[in-house]
Amino acid sequence: MTLEEKIKQLPNTAGVYQYFDKDGKLLYIGKAKVLKNRVKSYFNFTPTLSPSNRLSSRIYKMLQEVARLEYVLVNNENDALILENSLIKQLKPKYNILLRDDKTYPYIYVDFNQDFPRLEITRKAQKGKNIKYFGPFTNGSKALIESIYETNKLVQKKSCIKSKKACLYYQINKCHAPCEGKVSKSEYKIILDNAISQIYNKTKTLQYLKNKLQKLSDALRFEEAIKTRDMIDKIKNIKQVSNMDFANNESFDLFCIKTYQNKGVIVRIFVRDGKVISSNDVIFNTKEGYCDIESVYESALINYYKNPLPKCVNSILLGYDISNKEQLQNIISQKQNKKITISAPKIGAKKSIIDVGFKNCDEIIKLQNANFNIYKKIQEFFNLDREPFRFESFDNSHMMGESCVGSMIVYDNNKFAKEDYRKYTLQAKDEYNQMSEMLQRRVSSFDSNPPPDVWVIDGGKTLLTLANNILKHAKVDIPTIAISKEKKDAKTIRSKGGAKDILYFNDLVFKLSTQDKVLNFFQLLRDEAHRSAILFHQKSKLKNDKQISMIDIKGVGAGYIKKLVLYFGTFDNIKNANLEELELVVNKKIAAKVFEFFKT
Repeated sequence: MTLEEKIKQLPNTAGVYQYFDKDGKLLYIGKAKVLKNRVKSYFNFTPTLSPSNRLSSRIYKMLQEVARLEYVLVNNENDALILENSLIKQLKPKYNILLRDDKTYPYIYVDFNQDFPRLEITRKAQKGKNIKYFGPFTNGSKALIESIYETNKLVQKKSCIKSKKACLYYQINKCHAPCEGKVSKSEYKIILDNAISQIYNKTKTLQYLKNKLQKLSDALRFEEAIKTRDMIDKIKNIKQVSNMDFANNESFDLFCIKTYQNKGVIVRIFVRDGKVISSNDVIFNTKEGYCDIESVYESALINYYKNPLPKCVNSILLGYDISNKEQLQNIISQKQNKKITISAPKIGAKKSIIDVGFKNCDEIIKLQNANFNIYKKIQEFFNLDREPFRFESFDNSHMMGESCVGSMIVYDNNKFAKEDYRKYTLQAKDEYNQMSEMLQRRVSSFDSNPPPDVWVIDGGKTLLTLANNILKHAKVDIPTIAISKEKKDAKTIRSKGGAKDILYFNDLVFKLSTQDKVLNFFQLLRDEAHRSAILFHQKSKLKNDKQISMIDIKGVGAGYIKKLVLYFGTFDNIKNANLEELELVVNKKIAAKVFEFFKT
């Protein structure tokens, strides 16, 4: 069936359509309330099928590449929007904008149902009616709450109040021991109110930490001083883009989006009780400037509000008046189980904060362009479809098949995104199968954690082929680059200044100068993945060694225990194994003793 015939036979129902080029490469994913009407609007049918003259030059150029059309039918327009967003994140079409930042930011909350409430961090709505939330915090929430506990004698741990006995925290003067009735509820409330006041007023907290830093430095306790210094930096950097106040104490979320040539930025500003409390930004890239601004707003809203938030606002402000805001209101209201309104103010105080959002968009892109654009250089060097911004690099570590682990590190927009790192405890014993296991587990998480722009593998041609085969089987297109050290006579050259790393991409091999910036960039990623994997291996081995030494089974030596750990991976797996599974590793007598030990 030709493209024209397929377009004419499209149904009058809601769905998602996909455009492919002549080589079968996915170009674009779109949604439609009525598939036939939407897709036909792109084309002229006389005298021959061609892109419509009413389209913008960018859309016209894309449609010139279209050779095949596929579609998926859904029940309604809402389902089409959600499916479109999910498919874009997984399949990464050439001309769609890919937004990855869909995580929920943490809130600090207090449960006033408790006799002696604590401050805690959550990303999910808590059960109970008398709960107050503060946030969201786009960064620094953990450092902030830790510092508040240092300056206020609150109940330090959940388990403390249940023990009915004063613990170490009372002895070191960090808690008043309400578990033994050493402080009344009214006295504790004063302490709690002071702690709550420090959440948005950081002055007192920072002054305490600065004094502590000075004392630690004077005492030459430099390791603790460094941790305190880092805590100060994190709290200082809790983003507040403005001190603007709103007299009506409203709470709302604001989204401003701007595009600049091949880049775009999303700025989110969170206003609570009339004050700007935090903000964050997301950089995304476009293909040849192709960008549907309405689709970006849709994706940004769907991504952020797809799961129930601890305390979702009633009002969302946009810097652009999108045409389908009623549909988005319905979807978000259903997800958050409350009525949500979406608007794009044109005048007044809310318009002024929208202007602040756009001003921040301009500044962020200005800073981006001021840096050396290694991403553009990588795109041109490897002839990639997109300018890459987000990289995932993988490495594994073990010692003679013991404590096998893997690590995935993430580099995103000029920095290592350590909050997105992943650690893997692996069952495979050799490097090839360890890498296979790790990559397949990563692929299985693409639905919840979208793919990056580029994979970086620590290894040579063999591991590159493995990664490409895994991605091909998953029907995901991610450019993958492998990096390995040069070998001479089958031995790796490791001498200082003599080691030359080699890059592999598809069937190409690159032996670049040691000063080449592209090579240096991938060396940076490889080295960080290696560091992370080694550190995780050391911790895992230490943990296993400690566990082995703690298991005292009469008649079973540490060698047998270690053998079982290497086979089953964890002590929980040994504990849950049946007798027949244990006998596959050790003899029947030892298996019976281990089985009885864990079952009694």
